[in-house]
Amino acid sequence: MTWKDFSLKRYRKYILPLIILVLVTYGAAMVCGISYGELGRGLVSGVVFLGHMFPPDWSAFNEMLEPAFQSIIIAFLGTFFGALLSLIMALLAAANISNPWVRNITRFLIGVERSLPEIVILLLLVAAFGLGSMPGIIALAISCIGMLGKLLADSIEEIDHIMIESMQSVGAKKIQVIFFGVLPQILPNLISYTLFRFELNIRLSVILGAVGAGGVGYELDYAFNMLEYHRAFTAMLIILVMVFSTEQLSYFLRKWIKVDAALK
Repeated sequence: MTWKDFSLKRYRKYILPLIILVLVTYGAAMVCGISYGELGRGLVSGVVFLGHMFPPDWSAFNEMLEPAFQSIIIAFLGTFFGALLSLIMALLAAANISNPWVRNITRFLIGVERSLPEIVILLLLVAAFGLGSMPGIIALAISCIGMLGKLLADSIEEIDHIMIESMQSVGAKKIQVIFFGVLPQILPNLISYTLFRFELNIRLSVILGAVGAGGVGYELDYAFNMLEYHRAFTAMLIILVMVFSTEQLSYFLRKWIKVDAALK
């Protein structure tokens, strides 16, 4: 293909959307007061600031291990209890096994929770329980409901209805239908979604730790406040290893679950 073969007619259906996108982006930048000159200067200043953080303070590495383990435990417990709560909410929010009124109310509550950021939930819990790991665990558990509750409820509504109707026709009670008809069909999705949520909670535990939940996030925030940039860089490296390792482990487990389910 040469320049002689190039024709705007082939791309004219993309030109108008592109112009609209550029105008909307420019307008949004003007409303937000974004200055591209300040953006460039800020990037340069950021690179200079990163230079002040080298080399990392390796002497603080051992001190960071316990807070890092604490962050992992916060994420694990938050995910575990959150998955249990989400499963209960999902069963109440599924149209094929729940009362319409109960389903609508539960779906509304799931939507309300999804609209609340985790930090807002944590601040409310800190006011109730004080600083520490407990508010962080509860905040992560509650925040799981908005995501896992909706995904699991949708999975329940998509399962084979013939099995459920067959069990109900022979007199199976609702609890029997749930344990022997619903849970076996959604178990692979439950595990896969929970592992994916655990990845997110590892990151969120760092953010929540910086605002009062403890863990390595608190150590990072404390180091920045005390202008100990080399120590802060050590905390950042540990966080990077935590997140990367968790993602790889979760990816391997989810892939193994899918392969195992396909073989069955």
